[in-house]
Amino acid sequence: MNEKITEFREYRAKMNEKILAADNKVMKRIYNIDTNTYMEGALSTKVKEMMGLVSSMVLRCDDCVKYHLEKCHEQGVTTEELFEIFDVANLVGGTIVIPHTRRAVEYWEALEEIKN
Repeated sequence: MNEKITEFREYRAKMNEKILAADNKVMKRIYNIDTNTYMEGALSTKVKEMMGLVSSMVLRCDDCVKYHLEKCHEQGVTTEELFEIFDVANLVGGTIVIPHTRRAVEYWEALEEIKN
């Protein structure tokens, strides 16, 4: 597996475990709301993950971008769809989002390597 992906997944899992082990009610509720938000509803999980990716890019959160790239990949988002997601993110967020787009493309390529 690609080192970037492995490193991100391991770090995220380790830190989430530590955060949840603190047994903080507010943090547990925030994590629960996050999980419930992305469940199937009037909008599909795929559409919600695409929206999450746009939001993360506009907010310029690389960890969030990687997370939503992984979820989009799991939901079957195509590379063609991904670039339209990038179109929306760059239109809304402006050119400051371009560096995040570069890193997102690099991470997406790593995800695609795993698939093939």
